[in-house]
Amino acid sequence: MDRDIRTVEDALRLLDDLFAPDADRWTADAAPWWDGFYADRSRPVPFFEPKPDENLVSYLDRGLVTAGRALDLGCGPGRNALHLASSGFEVDAVDLSPTAIAWAEGRARDLGVDVRFRRGDVFDLVGADRALTGPYDLIYDSGCFHHLPPHRRISYLGLLDRALAPGGHFALTCFAAGAMGSELPDRDFYRDARLHGGLAYTPEALRRIFSDLTEIELRRMRDEPPECPRMGEPFLWTALFRRDRLPAAS
Repeated sequence: MDRDIRTVEDALRLLDDLFAPDADRWTADAAPWWDGFYADRSRPVPFFEPKPDENLVSYLDRGLVTAGRALDLGCGPGRNALHLASSGFEVDAVDLSPTAIAWAEGRARDLGVDVRFRRGDVFDLVGADRALTGPYDLIYDSGCFHHLPPHRRISYLGLLDRALAPGGHFALTCFAAGAMGSELPDRDFYRDARLHGGLAYTPEALRRIFSDLTEIELRRMRDEPPECPRMGEPFLWTALFRRDRLPAAS
């Protein structure tokens, strides 16, 4: 008789196991799926192009975010991590897929920029006693959050609590409800044991989930033409939040 649930993490891992392996998009079991996704570099996938997100470029150009330590979650072939490094950031970047990491490392060598790429589950890598310790002045996520099952929002918020510096910024792009992704209620993902390609979010949902942070900007990503040096797809939300500095101890 198994009676193994003792901690919150035990319960989260049990919920992870409710999802079929081919629907598993965030744990180590998902690496083969993502390797297959990244295997053909010639596919017309906008995220394969070596272009940073238009919103990230905008944050930097407007001085909303300034150089410091950055963590890129779900970095894929490294397009945003490389732009941050080229802009003066010290960058750590994480992805589940060895194929994506190898592609990103090759791009970094070609550009002559330094990024510390890590392969693995970000929840296992980021923390005070782990490989990536923080604190980070910027945590950037372009397309990772919407591939998490609902219960892993708990882990995600815990990661921000551990790794985002006071005064630091958290920037996110994710599927926009009505444009891309599944709008099923949270409970239905567990009934189906799959994520239906990713979860769609509304601005109200994002504001509620990240309510401990201060909203700086939340808008649709701009549609950028193919010849543009920035990546822009209007089926995504872009959001920038700030962790306000903690009050001084009395």
